[in-house]
Amino acid sequence: MMAARGWAAAWRDTLAELLRDKGALLLIVLAPVFYGFFYPWPYATEVLQRVPVAIVDLDHSSLSRQIVRYADASPDLRVAMVTGDEETARQAMWRGEIEGYALLTRDLRRNVLRGRPAPVVVSTNGSYALYNKAVMTGFTAVVGTVSAGIEIAQRTARGQGRTQAMAGRSPVGVGAVALYNPTGGYGSYVVPAVALIIMQQTLLMGVAMLAGTWAEAGRLRASVSVWLGRVLAFSTAGLFAGLIYFGWIFWLQDYPRGGNPLGALVLLLCYAPAISVAGALLGAWLKDREQALQAWLFTSLPIAFLSGFAWPVESLPPVLQAARWIFPSTAGIDASLRLNQMGAPLADVAGALSWLAAWALAGFAALAWWMRPREPGTLRGDVRSA
Repeated sequence: MMAARGWAAAWRDTLAELLRDKGALLLIVLAPVFYGFFYPWPYATEVLQRVPVAIVDLDHSSLSRQIVRYADASPDLRVAMVTGDEETARQAMWRGEIEGYALLTRDLRRNVLRGRPAPVVVSTNGSYALYNKAVMTGFTAVVGTVSAGIEIAQRTARGQGRTQAMAGRSPVGVGAVALYNPTGGYGSYVVPAVALIIMQQTLLMGVAMLAGTWAEAGRLRASVSVWLGRVLAFSTAGLFAGLIYFGWIFWLQDYPRGGNPLGALVLLLCYAPAISVAGALLGAWLKDREQALQAWLFTSLPIAFLSGFAWPVESLPPVLQAARWIFPSTAGIDASLRLNQMGAPLADVAGALSWLAAWALAGFAALAWWMRPREPGTLRGDVRSA
């Protein structure tokens, strides 16, 4: 009964101290909410559309004018310039006025009518991968549509019906459907994964800062029940941040979500304690409030690459493939994408959840043993006095 009152009082006191500590409050509570709106903002449009391009028309035929009209009607492209000089288009691309151009060669229509090769050369600004993809995809679709129309007209002229000509032009249909990213947008791909890293970094640094404050004040050492209450208080704040992301921000930004909400809740119940224990261990090791923030602030990008969603895990050196599991975000991202975005059952992420639970239990055991009160007759104080 005393132990129960001990951890409950520690839980209540830690939450109260968290609300009074402006730095920890900013990191643990306010920063996740702020990043939830700020980070997705650049990806709000999801899919890049109406990229400015030019068309260099050296043919000046009805076919080249048709390609210009189709290009301007494409959702990917916006024809900002039609010129008869390739150097003009090249200079416009250097100035950043356009992101690419298509070169329609002389005798384009004549070669098409005679059945000769009639290539359309597309040049793009390779400095920006998304622009490059939009320009190439847009012009490929435009030229393919025009080419299909010409072939159907030729088949019809040879006596085939239009339906038969269309079926002959494309006997095998292909339909591409993005199962877990319906818009094909970059935001829907990156934000649900990065959200787990944001939750980890903000909670871990906030906990480490508060633990550093306790170390500076000589209050770091405490009984197992007190540390249990402290970790549960930090986990409560982490659970709050996770529910905001999974239950509100993903809905507000219209990202894929809600595949397995109960499973996502189980994930948060494992993820938040693992991060809280890691933050407490970091703060106890550094023993300084400011150093905790300085030491962990620049780890976000390496952790993102090590997590496996932005870079193939198989391409990492074997040492990094093993070391990446030190971070709770590695298992958290894998489980979150499966549960929240793909609707996987808990059995499919049992390994990741078990790892997070083991991380939390083992870390808490190490923390409680390391930060246990000193025996009578030994030096008083926390590890700073040693």
